[in-house]
Amino acid sequence: MDRAQKEATVEKLHETFKETESIVVTQYSGMTVSQVTALRVKMRAEDVSYKVSKNRLVLRALKGTRFEGIGHMLKGPVGLATSKDPVAAAKIAYNFSKDNESLVIIGGALGEKLLDKSGIEALSKLPSLDEIRSRMLALFQTPATRLAVISREPAQQLARVIQAYASKE
Repeated sequence: MDRAQKEATVEKLHETFKETESIVVTQYSGMTVSQVTALRVKMRAEDVSYKVSKNRLVLRALKGTRFEGIGHMLKGPVGLATSKDPVAAAKIAYNFSKDNESLVIIGGALGEKLLDKSGIEALSKLPSLDEIRSRMLALFQTPATRLAVISREPAQQLARVIQAYASKE
């Protein structure tokens, strides 16, 4: 990599760190190419990015971002999972690491808050933004559905009474 490529990489990583909500730092040594590909496919499906880059370049890119504190986690071959959804990167990385011992979660960050491995595990168990949105939508729709049923009920009862009187005669 020449100097211009390194600067472009640092700039691209810096922009990624500005736009992301969470970062999960993983060690991937011992993983096969097919395992890394499977991990990237799973992450891509959830709009999560998984990048492997030189630690020195990542440290430069972290300067001036809210994730500067994760610098001490960058030792050895590490991969960074980043996401705009605060939970998605942690959820995918944690679930993948349960099935593949070669992927080791070191830690990460949610905004300015640094997380260790147990923090990433706790974060992975939270519902994602899409799940929260669907639950909220269901909660908002429930009162409207109940209101429609309640408002329809008196008219049905009146119709039953009229039908009963009509049947008698």
